[in-house]
Amino acid sequence: MTLVDGRSEPSTGLSVADLFDQTRKQTMKLVAPLSGEDMGLQSMEDASPPKWHLAHTTWFFEEFILKPSLPGYVPTDERFAVLFNSYYVQAGPRHTRSKRGLLSRPAVADVMAYRRRVEDALLDGLARGAFTLGHEPLEALVTLGCHHEMQHQELLVTDLLHAFSYNPLLPAYFDSRPVPVHPVGETGWSDHDGGLLTIGHDGDGFAYDCEGPRHKVWLEPYRLADRPVTNGEWIAFMEDGGYETQPLWLMEGWAAREKNGWTAPLYWWRQDGVWWSYTLQGPRPVDLAAPVVHVSYYEADAFARWAGYRLPTEAEWEAAAAPTRIAGNFLENGALMPLAGAPGLWGDVWQWTSSAFSPYPGFTPPDGAIGEYNGKFMVNQMVLRGGSCATPTRQMRASYRTFFYPHQRWQMLGLRLAADK
Repeated sequence: MTLVDGRSEPSTGLSVADLFDQTRKQTMKLVAPLSGEDMGLQSMEDASPPKWHLAHTTWFFEEFILKPSLPGYVPTDERFAVLFNSYYVQAGPRHTRSKRGLLSRPAVADVMAYRRRVEDALLDGLARGAFTLGHEPLEALVTLGCHHEMQHQELLVTDLLHAFSYNPLLPAYFDSRPVPVHPVGETGWSDHDGGLLTIGHDGDGFAYDCEGPRHKVWLEPYRLADRPVTNGEWIAFMEDGGYETQPLWLMEGWAAREKNGWTAPLYWWRQDGVWWSYTLQGPRPVDLAAPVVHVSYYEADAFARWAGYRLPTEAEWEAAAAPTRIAGNFLENGALMPLAGAPGLWGDVWQWTSSAFSPYPGFTPPDGAIGEYNGKFMVNQMVLRGGSCATPTRQMRASYRTFFYPHQRWQMLGLRLAADK
C-alpha cells in the first residue's frame, strides 16, 4: 500500500495545485495574529515554535519533491535540511528537537521568503509539467505534503497554547468570542450489534499508510456514549476523590499522576470556588456542558473505571462512525476550544481509545525516508479517534488514526465512554 490513494480530493474535486495553495494559505492565516516574539516560543521538547512549523512543512516539499524531482532546482539553503528535518533519519542529520526554540536565525522574514520560494517553484513546476515523477506519484506526494502540513496546523496552535500558558498575562491568541450556554444533559447511548466487520481505509481518496490494509475484526455487541465526557462529569470525578483513589488507576498512570502532581486537567485552576481553564481565547470559567479536554490516557482510563464503563476500542469507534456524516467543531470553526452542543462522534476533542497504536495485519511501510512517517512510531502509544477543535476538517475520515503517548495532555485530548451490551 502506498502512503496515499487517489490524485485529488474526491469530496471537493480540488486539483492538487489548489489543495496546496489552500493549505499553505490556511497556515499563514493561523500565524497572522502572532508577534515576532511569539514565533520563536518553545515551551517543552514535545512542542515546536511556530516559526519552525512554518519552515519544517516547507522543507518537506523541498526535500521530498523539489530536490529529487524538479530538474534545475537549487535548494534555498543547504543548512535548512539539518535545521528543519524532524525525525526522518534517512533524510540526513537533524537539529536537536529540544533546542528548536534557540533558532533565532534564520529570522521570521527569511522563513517567510523560504516558504514563498518553495511555493513558487512547486506551483510553477506543476503548471509546466516539469517534474520527473509520474503524474500519479507526484500528485500523491504533494497531497501527502498538504496533509502533513494540516497536521502541523493542529500542532502549531496546541503548541502555542502550551507556550502561552506559561505567561503570567495569560494572553489570548485571538479575541474572546461569546459561547452559547447549554444545559448539562444526560448521556445517551447507541447500541451496536458487533459481528465480523471490516475496518481500515477503503481506498477512496487520501489516507496515511497506518490506516490500512483494510481487514476484518470481530466485535462483540457494544454500546457507545452519544457525546464525549463533559467538564461537569469530570468535576464530579474530581470531587469524589478520583485523583486520590489509587485502585482506579493503572500502575504507570498512578506513577505519572504522583510524579506530575495531577489533580485536574491541564490548564485548570480553582479561583473563588469556580474552576477556570486557560484557552486560546484566554482564561475562561469551565463550561460544565462542554467536553473535557487536556487529559491523558491514564486519566481517561481512571475516569472510565470510576464511572463504571470503559474506553472504546478503535475498531468499535470506527464501526460506529463509518456510516455517519463528518460534522462538528473543527479548526475552521475558529473556536479552538471544545464547545457544548449537539451529540455526535466528530470534533471538539480527540477521543482516547483502549487500542495501542500498532500495525494492522499485512502492514508494510513504504521504502525510503517517507516510510518513516508512521511505521516507526508503532509502539508504546495509544490511538485516538474523531478529530478535535484544532483539526482541519479535510483531515477527517472514519479510518483516521492519530496517536499519542499515554501520559501526554497538551493536545486536545478527551474521551467517550463505551460498555458491553
